[in-house]
Amino acid sequence: MGIAAAGCGPENQAKIVEGKVNVVTTFYPIYEFAKAIGGDDANVINLLPAGVEPHDWTPKSQDIVNTSKAQLFFYNGAGLEGWVPQFLKGLNRDSKIKAVEVSQGIKLIEADEEKDQHHEGEGPQTRHHIDPHTWVSPKSAMIMAENMKESYIEADPAHKEAYTSRYMDLKKKLEELDGEFSSKLAAMPRKEIVVSHEAFGYMARDYGLTQHAIMGLSPDAEPRAQDLLNLSKLVKEEGIHYIFFEELVSDRLAKTLASETGAEVLVLNPVEGLTEEQLKQGDDYFSLMRKNLQNLILALQ
Repeated sequence: MGIAAAGCGPENQAKIVEGKVNVVTTFYPIYEFAKAIGGDDANVINLLPAGVEPHDWTPKSQDIVNTSKAQLFFYNGAGLEGWVPQFLKGLNRDSKIKAVEVSQGIKLIEADEEKDQHHEGEGPQTRHHIDPHTWVSPKSAMIMAENMKESYIEADPAHKEAYTSRYMDLKKKLEELDGEFSSKLAAMPRKEIVVSHEAFGYMARDYGLTQHAIMGLSPDAEPRAQDLLNLSKLVKEEGIHYIFFEELVSDRLAKTLASETGAEVLVLNPVEGLTEEQLKQGDDYFSLMRKNLQNLILALQ
């Protein structure tokens, strides 16, 4: 399995392959699932390079050319990729591509955006943000995988059996992961996690945890002093030992909070992309999610 292609840079620009279903995906988890279900019947091209934050990426002209010639475009939706509507409008007029929002059918979380409300000049419409980080919960990931399988079958009914069988393999792996999260987290005495970026809402909801975020949904928003004070108080009162941060975003705030409260910092990865290092190690969604689980167990015991 050539998972190393996940970080397709300009030097190995992915190409459309005739005679296969060409699928363009927006970022890593969707790419991984699309490859797993598509197998030899599909050619999957991932738009986002390794180590890039999906919230603030913009497509290039080559991406538009490739996508115009593909059959399927898988994007997360739920507001993750704000560039998608413009991007789809910019595709060639004769493009036959079908765009699929793979988070369809997941019960979305409306994030509490009290934190982000106070940006200058923004009206009350900033209050209701949908949390787009659906894939971080194996339960939601199963729904995403099923949506992809259905789309493959619709685009290429001749290979229905093969898509279904590969999807069943992926589903089984996701069910095992889900089982590990359920049983291990249920056994933990603590249920509160403090994270730098509010990316773990679906995981928290599905496995009985409460997430407290230093920042809101946007990973680069600056928190208010009051938020930090409140969190600092919570960390001390609850006796929280670890503050989580994510690799693609600066750990400065998590470290500040940790040093103020005597807690330590640990990585909790929203699995938005692989770093070059993780690519080399052969990491994937499942290995990163299991590392998350280990770190959660450490923090919650």
